[in-house]
Amino acid sequence: MVVSSPWLPIADYMIMSLRTFIKHLPRTSLIGTFSCLHSLSAYSLHPQHQQDPYALMNEDPIQICSQIWVKSFSTPKSIPFSNLTGFVSKFDIWVLAYQRSVAHFTGSFPSRNAIHSQVLDDLLALRNAVVKGQFKWDMKTDLYIRSPTEKPINEFTSKNRLKKILNSNKPPFQNHVVQEVLLLILEPIFESRFSSKSHAFRLGRDAHTVIRTIRSNFSGYLWYLRGDLSEILVNVDKGLVMYCLEKVVKDKRVLNLINSALRESGNTCLESDDARMLKKGRGTKKRKKGEERRKVLNPNEPKPDPYWLRTFFDFAPEEAAKVPDYGHCGILSPLLANVCLNELDHMMEEKIVEFFRPSMLDSIWKDSTADSCHNPAWPEFVPSGGKEKTRKMDYIRYGGYFLIGIRGSREDAVKIREELIEFCNTKLGIKVDYSNVDIEHVSRGILFLDHVIGHRVVYPTLHYTATGGKTISKKCVGTLLSVTASLPQCIRRFRHLELLKGDKDPEPLPCTPMLYSSQAHTNSQMNKFLETMADWYKYADNRKKVVGFCAYVIRSSLAKLYAARYKLKSRAKVYRIASRSLSHPLRGKGTNVASEYSDALKLGLVDAIEGVQFSHMSLIPSCDYTPFPRVWIPEHEQMLLEYIKLQDPKFFCELLKSIKTQGLSLPQNEASEILWDFKTFGVHWLKFESEKHPCG
Repeated sequence: MVVSSPWLPIADYMIMSLRTFIKHLPRTSLIGTFSCLHSLSAYSLHPQHQQDPYALMNEDPIQICSQIWVKSFSTPKSIPFSNLTGFVSKFDIWVLAYQRSVAHFTGSFPSRNAIHSQVLDDLLALRNAVVKGQFKWDMKTDLYIRSPTEKPINEFTSKNRLKKILNSNKPPFQNHVVQEVLLLILEPIFESRFSSKSHAFRLGRDAHTVIRTIRSNFSGYLWYLRGDLSEILVNVDKGLVMYCLEKVVKDKRVLNLINSALRESGNTCLESDDARMLKKGRGTKKRKKGEERRKVLNPNEPKPDPYWLRTFFDFAPEEAAKVPDYGHCGILSPLLANVCLNELDHMMEEKIVEFFRPSMLDSIWKDSTADSCHNPAWPEFVPSGGKEKTRKMDYIRYGGYFLIGIRGSREDAVKIREELIEFCNTKLGIKVDYSNVDIEHVSRGILFLDHVIGHRVVYPTLHYTATGGKTISKKCVGTLLSVTASLPQCIRRFRHLELLKGDKDPEPLPCTPMLYSSQAHTNSQMNKFLETMADWYKYADNRKKVVGFCAYVIRSSLAKLYAARYKLKSRAKVYRIASRSLSHPLRGKGTNVASEYSDALKLGLVDAIEGVQFSHMSLIPSCDYTPFPRVWIPEHEQMLLEYIKLQDPKFFCELLKSIKTQGLSLPQNEASEILWDFKTFGVHWLKFESEKHPCG
């Protein structure tokens, strides 16, 4: 039995009308719109591959990275790497890159076994797209994998949501994963070829190694060249980057991937008219001036840096303030900057060898350019008067800034500056003029990394034994290399943080960002800041002075803050109640405030209040004068070179030959034999041996 309905003719008429309307629609607009919406609805739903990601996870990613490091340091520098696709294809490296990317976005490093199977499938699809050359940077609508903090899109999105995705400056999560993979593979390859003169954006090297190298190697130089090449950290020529990369890497897939990342960013996903209207920003609401939307953190989103760390970041010197960011390279950009500036480093190493001219009258640099001939017992003493001694030069670079020390005339410094400017203009494509490379005498003091490099005249008394065994004491004039922290620069940093005002007679200001924090939390934050400041000025000669000044500013700023918060009117009243270190509680009124605080502290109701550190000069540590090796390499490179040596069978063959010819002997046995010979034969036997073997 069929039941007829009066609505069936109307429904048939509506279906026919809709078909006629769709038939006469423009074909291009319809295809563009549906392709756009399909990409958004799929979001990360790509065709499923037949490979099992768990079957591909059969190696340790740390072991794979170690193999790359060993291969890079054991391969001669003249031999390029022609095939890196094999390392890119290893799925274990992609899992490690995903773990590091998640740690960067969420603040927690996920376990390898805790990664969901769907995430592994998406990660495998991303790897296949990169290997096959189908991956495109900054694709915000057609994603292979997304961050754990992002919400999935499983339905058609609105125009406002689409516009927000397209206009956001935040790069997709998959960009960061690909950058991590490239960094894990390329970093060991170029670390083995980088010059030891560069210290920025490298493992085991930082600003402290620069300061210690200057203290150890730059004594005796009269003229200094301080250069500024920070322009390359902002804008870099893509042709220069690819030229420097192609010298070492011959893999076209890796080179094409980096080449596409260096291009200008742009959204080319949507081509329909609706997408163009969204790009123009039609239909958006204007936000009122001064209106700021408070950000609500997601459950998996990492918390912002604490106040003490953000404050210390603002103390960064000019040389360390700029970090390169090229196109879509992201975390790969600092490595590419060092790859380009490595050409300058090797050029300066050749200049150092050419410039060296030894003099037998010099007491420090006698035989060769090797720094090992320098006397480590008194490394900073050089003659300051008399005839010109050895002509020598040294060079060091931190990021886009370099420092050159010259032992010679000013004409030599001018000539070196002209050659360096010509090299930067022709080879690196950096427009450098004379204002970017200053020539300064050491007597004026050279500012580098907020430390002043200078000379201090000393009048030591040298004791030595002349012919005949007579001891002679002679006074002489010399110079001592001094590396001191710049107090004016420290004042400028505090003024930038609005904790200080004035230059000649600076006055502390209240620490207003900590207005609504408790006394215990405020003191702990400032103690961490002061500890970091004391560590930053660890190798400054005036460490006690500059750290004491920082402690005075912080303590006075907190005292003014507490005086305003608890209505005590002056810093003197705050110090009278809370002591000089601000460790006593200030909350409440009456005479039994301290007893109430101690009772609440025993019950665990309040936090312990730490006293502000360095309230007395005796509590501030002194400068660290630990000897720094003149030919220094980081510990991880030393262990790597030792491991490569042990893997070489020739090393054991030579060791076996030496044992057969010389035999085994311990240093203690050799020392006891020398002592016994000295006691039995005396000094005459030693003189006879020295005359018999004068070169020994």
